[in-house]
Amino acid sequence: MSFEQIAWLPLCAGLTAAGVAMAYVAFRRRGVSAGLRMTAWALLPLAAYLTGALKTIWNIGTALVSFATGLVFSPAVWAGVALAGISVLLFFVSGGIRGRTLAKFRAMGRTGKQAPGGATGAEAPTRPLPAAKKDAPKPVANKPASDDFSDVEDILKKHGIS
Repeated sequence: MSFEQIAWLPLCAGLTAAGVAMAYVAFRRRGVSAGLRMTAWALLPLAAYLTGALKTIWNIGTALVSFATGLVFSPAVWAGVALAGISVLLFFVSGGIRGRTLAKFRAMGRTGKQAPGGATGAEAPTRPLPAAKKDAPKPVANKPASDDFSDVEDILKKHGIS
């Protein structure tokens, strides 16, 4: 059936009239908001016919239906879908293998070469840390826990709380 074989004006006018009748019922039962919303939906079929948008909507619908039926009933399309699935699977597998290879590479060292003396990156000698400055403040030894509570007790006594 083609677009021209259908009497669109009576169909769209009938849909709009039925929608307006349902909008009246919605207005009486559920209030103004529901009635106005139903009226807005009811006016769309006649508006689509009068603006010429109905032919475009028809063309989009037929294109989607033909695409879907071509997808479902075509062995060539299913072969393409299977190849796409295998491709995605291979991407994931290669990414996992690459991640493990990179982890091993980083464990050996950044360059992957052996260090002098035949040691690999994990066994290679490291540079000594620079010596601490003589003027650097020494860390203060932690006070015992009882001293911390004594400070709190002094503050509470100062404010008259015991």
